[in-house]
Amino acid sequence: MTPRPVTPAADVHAVLAAPMRRRLLAHLASVGSSLDVHELAAEVGLHTSTVRFHLETLRSAGLVERTEVSGVARQDAVGRPRTGYAVARPVRSEADYEELARRLVAGLGDTPDARDARAEGVGAAWGRELAATATPDEAPVLADVAVRRTVQMLDELGFRPAELDDPGPGIRIALHGCPFRAVARDNPEVCALHRGLLTATLESMGSPLTGRLLPLVEPELCMVHLDAAG
Repeated sequence: MTPRPVTPAADVHAVLAAPMRRRLLAHLASVGSSLDVHELAAEVGLHTSTVRFHLETLRSAGLVERTEVSGVARQDAVGRPRTGYAVARPVRSEADYEELARRLVAGLGDTPDARDARAEGVGAAWGRELAATATPDEAPVLADVAVRRTVQMLDELGFRPAELDDPGPGIRIALHGCPFRAVARDNPEVCALHRGLLTATLESMGSPLTGRLLPLVEPELCMVHLDAAG
């Protein structure tokens, strides 16, 4: 069963932060017409169910819309219009995305504490959604599986993670990229959202590890620490 996509409004940051969704959106914009799931899956090299999930998430945020595509895509679709997806509004630049993120952060609450708590809750909901789409493993998972899946998730979201050879306790993962680092420098709520994402992802897989996010330990570097629970 395909998971229900991320809901609109408060989760728009999560929608825009995923590189695959930006890639699908950019491809639809470059084509300038409606494409069906099979055409888009062939373009990005993913399974149709995964692509459909990303498209429905984009649609929930009002970024794409469903359409009817004329013509025949497959032999079993002779004479039937097929469902396609097209851009619902002009695709913005990265600077526009960052401005949108700033405005969304400002609307999370009237105080820094309220914004922080709300953002962490949004991130946790995002983490649970991502966990639901992952290849299922029996829970709880072993520590090495938890590390692998966490690194994979961070990589897919554009954080450019690199596991460090650290002689200290636990696992240290350097994050060399962040889709909204420029916004996060002035809006720590963005980091709270990513903190909630990390925590919920580990909890959803029944991980024996807990995670800590250390934002901007250097101007272009954040860190994740994974340690044994308890």
